[in-house]
Amino acid sequence: MDTTFTAIDFETANPQGWSICQVGLVRYEAGVIVKEINFLVQPPDNYYWSNFIAIHGITPWHTVEAPVFSNVWAHIEPYIREQIVVAHNGLSFDFPVLTKTLTYYSIEAPDYVKKDTCRIYKKNLAALCTMHNIPLNHHDALSDARACGELYLRYLRGG
Repeated sequence: MDTTFTAIDFETANPQGWSICQVGLVRYEAGVIVKEINFLVQPPDNYYWSNFIAIHGITPWHTVEAPVFSNVWAHIEPYIREQIVVAHNGLSFDFPVLTKTLTYYSIEAPDYVKKDTCRIYKKNLAALCTMHNIPLNHHDALSDARACGELYLRYLRGG
């Protein structure tokens, strides 16, 4: 059983799929966390919708001096390209957001294997974390990625 994978989560500033404002990434190798990456990202024009701020608490003030996604990409790309990448609701949200953001910045999308813990467990992340006693600061990208990674690891181990 291969327990080497990357768990990832994105928060967005508005309904545009390319409006990433936070990236959380957790790298597992042989079932152990070896790297965590947490970036605030300045979305295009640093433009936010208030209902998105209400979800994750990130505001234009937080990202006014943050790097844009094209500068963050170099830090996260090695953990995505040719890797197994896991996200909760990833097939409906995180993976399309990544694709749209890469397209927006004219960056070639890498090949990677997509796994979705929402499709595996058929429950929302908060409920699963409560059921499995996994700590969660919901809608913080790093916390969501950690929780997703833990759920995927439990799935791989048959639990």
